[in-house]
Amino acid sequence: MSTAVMEQPGQSGTAEPTTSGMITVTFRIRRFNPEVSADASWEDFTLEIDSKDRVLDALHRIKWEQDGTLTFRRSCAHGICGSDAMRINGRNRLACKTLIKDISPEKPITVEAIKGLTVLKDLVVDMEPFFQAYRDVMPFLVTSGNEPTRERFQSDEDRARFDDTTKCILCAACTSSCPIYWNDGQYFGPAAIVNAHRFIFDSRDEAGEQRLEILNDKDGVWRCRTTFNCTDACPRGIEVTKAIQEVKRALITRRF
Repeated sequence: MSTAVMEQPGQSGTAEPTTSGMITVTFRIRRFNPEVSADASWEDFTLEIDSKDRVLDALHRIKWEQDGTLTFRRSCAHGICGSDAMRINGRNRLACKTLIKDISPEKPITVEAIKGLTVLKDLVVDMEPFFQAYRDVMPFLVTSGNEPTRERFQSDEDRARFDDTTKCILCAACTSSCPIYWNDGQYFGPAAIVNAHRFIFDSRDEAGEQRLEILNDKDGVWRCRTTFNCTDACPRGIEVTKAIQEVKRALITRRF
């Protein structure tokens, strides 16, 4: 059963073990429905669940068994699609990769939408500004000449140069953890810069200078204040801050 509450997260609670090896956990979810109220509120849901289950499993249980109006995104449920990024206990995480036992289930587990993007309903945000920034950095290979009749060869060393930034799944966990992005949605954000990095340092690409000029804008790479929030938030382990610094260095030296 669910109980609507107006308190802020952080109140104490308990995760009680049961005879079946399950635990009783309270999930405190920030709800928002613009058709009902202009204000968001916190709502508690208590359920018995295996501590080795994921937060996504708990959200499914809540939606299927307690409140069908609960709204969130998810797709593959295996940490590949990036759909279910949300703030769990105050940190950006993928709900499908976060085990309940790893996030202090003895207290209420808070779940809310990621910051910096307009909340549409409950845990769903408007991703269009995020994807527009991604599109703006030209996230595709640019070459000249005739279309090749076979693949473009690349050495292992050249491929390794941008290997880390190929891992991005566009979940927005890094961008929505950035305090600069929270205060100014015009900033390209870490994810867009990471995806620009992936092509700037690709030896087969010919549009590196063009991408660098795009990121040299007042809302580009220089807005980064190197807080490392983005690196900490990335569920794929990408060294986001390092990639941003490499783009800055390329802008100064024009070597990439």
